[in-house]
Amino acid sequence: MIPMAERMRAQPGLFSGPSADLPLAARMRPRSLDELVGQRAILAPGQPLRRAVESGQTGSLVLWGPPGSGKTTLARLIAQASGAHWEGVSAVTEGLADLKQVVARARAGGGRTILIVDEIHRWSKSQQAALLPHVEEGLITLIGVTSENPYFDIIAPLRSRLRIFRLEGLEPADVRLILERALADQERGLGALDLSIDEDALDLLATTAAGDARTALNVLEAAARAAPARQVTTEIVREAMQARQVRYDRQADDHYQTISAFIKSIRGSDPDAAIFWLAKMVVAGEDVRFITRRLLILASEDVGNAEPQALVVAQAAAQAVEVVGYPEAELILAQATLYLALAPKSNSALRAINAAKAAIERGANTEVPLHLRNASFGGAHGLGYGRDYRYPHDHPGHWIAQQYLPDGVAERFYEPSDQGWEATRPIPRPDLPPTPSPLPEGKGH
Repeated sequence: MIPMAERMRAQPGLFSGPSADLPLAARMRPRSLDELVGQRAILAPGQPLRRAVESGQTGSLVLWGPPGSGKTTLARLIAQASGAHWEGVSAVTEGLADLKQVVARARAGGGRTILIVDEIHRWSKSQQAALLPHVEEGLITLIGVTSENPYFDIIAPLRSRLRIFRLEGLEPADVRLILERALADQERGLGALDLSIDEDALDLLATTAAGDARTALNVLEAAARAAPARQVTTEIVREAMQARQVRYDRQADDHYQTISAFIKSIRGSDPDAAIFWLAKMVVAGEDVRFITRRLLILASEDVGNAEPQALVVAQAAAQAVEVVGYPEAELILAQATLYLALAPKSNSALRAINAAKAAIERGANTEVPLHLRNASFGGAHGLGYGRDYRYPHDHPGHWIAQQYLPDGVAERFYEPSDQGWEATRPIPRPDLPPTPSPLPEGKGH
């Protein structure tokens, strides 16, 4: 088979027209809200954002969603529908000087200006703060566009003046509809090429684009360039994709949402879900150290002494992946993930340390009782250090009732679960009859 790169070079004049130099995704941008696909929760007739746009009362807002969900396109459609003057800047390449120019033009024009700030999370706190007074006075109506969580990445004073609308990744059916439009559109799309595309190829493209319309259109365009005799097959689509598109950015919100789903799946003892979220991170190239750190924490927080070996397994995995690295490290991660998912669960360690910290914060006495103090230095006994301490190993069952908590502290911080190893360990306490655990045979006193 001729390599894809050669097939693409072999058809240099495939696309024509006034906008032929623009990517297909740019040419196919919706021109009205009715053309916009997806986001029915906020844009269907009667929904909040649709009502605001139709009434001309959108105000300042932020559109938050994953790549390819239509944020920037929607921002432009909202601005155009308002009838007001609007400008767009990218927070990646433009900063405070550009903002000052926009403000100056708005004042000179004497009317309301809508400012679209793409990737607004890239602006620093000081840059966002510089925008705040102009939004407050109404000179600038802001439409922020971001793939990051605005509750983390937009300063609170500015965020309090914005309505936040969450856009979701597109469903496969939505992506397929966008692809079909591009294939049929004679003016902006690929309709004039008389392309033929296999149904399986179209389904593959729609389902593997991870809800990203821009990615799907880019791949379709590459496949069209490479298709011999204008016939797009699943094989050509796979070549054009090169690798499964996974919506994942280590600095973006989806990074944290994925690890959250991973941890909660292990905590919930669902090995299938746990391994799925691990696979997503592996495919996306997540740092193995980030994953193993979370496994180490979970081994104590959620498995704990219901299965004491969980921490050992997690630690062994953390050390092993450092030696092995990707791609084989994924096997070690998978083994540790499944072990933790299948292990009995206990959060008694988490509850115990939190309860003890809370007691200290409430003012519990933290003075060490005299009989527990170190008496290994000269003069210690004269101070009463170590006096009346009873050595547990000198008593039956290697246990003797005595005070270990400070004076006045009588709370029980540790409550064992009824799971796994932990459920088999009796706890002798001063206010309970001692129930020492017998030593294994051959391990005498």
